[in-house]
Amino acid sequence: MTDPTSNYSFEFFPPKTPEGMTRLQNTLRQLSPLKPAFFSVTFGAGGSTREGTLATVQEIRSQGLAVAPHLSCIGSTRANIRAVLDAYRDHGVRRIVALRGDMPSGMVEAGEFRYANELVEFIRAETGDHFHIEVAAYPEFHPQARSAEDDLNNFARKMRAGANSAITQYFFNADSYFRFVDEVRARGVEAPIVPGIMPIANFSQMCRFSDACGTEVPRWLRLRMQAYGDDVASVRALGLDVVTELCDRLLQAGAPGLHFYTLNQAGTVSTIWQRLGL
Repeated sequence: MTDPTSNYSFEFFPPKTPEGMTRLQNTLRQLSPLKPAFFSVTFGAGGSTREGTLATVQEIRSQGLAVAPHLSCIGSTRANIRAVLDAYRDHGVRRIVALRGDMPSGMVEAGEFRYANELVEFIRAETGDHFHIEVAAYPEFHPQARSAEDDLNNFARKMRAGANSAITQYFFNADSYFRFVDEVRARGVEAPIVPGIMPIANFSQMCRFSDACGTEVPRWLRLRMQAYGDDVASVRALGLDVVTELCDRLLQAGAPGLHFYTLNQAGTVSTIWQRLGL
């Protein structure tokens, strides 16, 4: 029988202060009993949070938990990426989330990697099958993609380069995920594509994230949330209903798991998990 949490995961970002690390440790204590397949840890543009990522990875590993650090390649060199891979291997890490990433502020040259498929190929060449490689998927298409067709082909290229599975950018339109999966299956991609889920705790913050990354927030949802104003309880209740219903529809239709963008907070994620009966 398949482990029901084999494709469930939670994402953290590296804390920048001792207080932030304490909050993350508390969140980890609340979420680790749910037994996800792994916890992922984000990585700043050009490695700006590289040390923080490694420290967070070590904290999670010290508790006997599986962790998947993000590794972005834009603006980096093969030597730098090789050093990071060696460090993760030395710390017992077996999973990597391989990303192109955003160009660091003020940098005009892409470095020795231009695209995520090049990073995937490099990881495979350097480490063989040591790492399970996750890549990103964009059901509503990457905001910098020249066209939907280009984005679909780019995704297929990453998978052919040696990726094992994918995690999507978060979305609120389940049909965009189903259509994306159908399109890449037609391109020969059979690997698991796990939906990324953004719990709605702070709606205005979530909208800012969405505007930046190209996620469509339904107009009806924006208007309903705006009508609630400062009524935090109503915002939270509607957010829980919307995201739980989205997760339930995805799982009922065959999605292989869920990846939660926790923003280092456990409460909303835990409630959704309980509502889904996971």
